[in-house]
Amino acid sequence: PSKCDDKYHSDHTPVVALSTGWYSSGSRCLKNITISAKGRSVDAMVVDECDSSMGCDKKHYYLPPCDNNIVDASQAVWRALGVPLDDWGDMDITWTDA
Repeated sequence: PSKCDDKYHSDHTPVVALSTGWYSSGSRCLKNITISAKGRSVDAMVVDECDSSMGCDKKHYYLPPCDNNIVDASQAVWRALGVPLDDWGDMDITWTDA
């Protein structure tokens, strides 16, 4: 479940997890950000943190910490930005508080 509301969110809903610094101790929880890439923009709700300080333990599924500049987006965000499926994952974007 997401850190902001302890719920699971559909990939059909535009939601994101922000790296620890941008998550800002939850101050952006359930607020929208505007993500821009490839000449398009989409609003997405912040629902989770991509932890930049912890990782590689059981609680974090033994995954390494996120980089400090991550916006981890749902499939709905990728689709709204018109990004081809083969390019989903890692790309340069800009974002602002909506």
